Amino acid sequence: MIISDHISYKEATQSDTAIRMGINNKPDSDVLTAMEAVAKYCFEPLREWYGKPIRINSFYRSPELNKAVKGSKTSQHVLGEAIDIDAGSKEENEKLFNWAKANLVVDQLINEYDFSWVHISFSTKGNRNQTLIIK
Repeated sequence: MIISDHISYKEATQSDTAIRMGINNKPDSDVLTAMEAVAKYCFEPLREWYGKPIRINSFYRSPELNKAVKGSKTSQHVLGEAIDIDAGSKEENEKLFNWAKANLVVDQLINEYDFSWVHISFSTKGNRNQTLIIK
C-alpha cells in the first residue's frame, strides 16, 4: 500500500515508540484520505523540486502514540494532516522550508529547532498559511 509516489504506508505509519510500547498506529480511512492530501499537495511537489530523497521523521500518530511521545494535544499528526521531514542537514532543511514557504499552500509550516526538521501541515478544510518557529 502507498500514500503517494514517494511515501509508502509503512513509512507513513512507522514508529519505533509504537513498536516498543505495543501501540496500534493504524490510521482509519478518513485519516488515510488526509494523509494522501498532505502527500499530494505538499510532500510530492516539494520532493519533485528537491530531486532527492527526503526522510519522514513522523507522519501519522494515533492518539495513544501522540500521548506517548508527548505530542501536542491538538497535533495535526493525529488527523493525518501533518508530516515532519528531514533532508539530512540543517542547511538542506532550510532549503526545503524556504521553497515550501514560497510555493506551497499549507496550514502550518514550522522550522523546528533551528531546522533540525521541518513540519508541514495541510487541511482539506482550509489552510491558515502560518509560518512558525519552534526554538
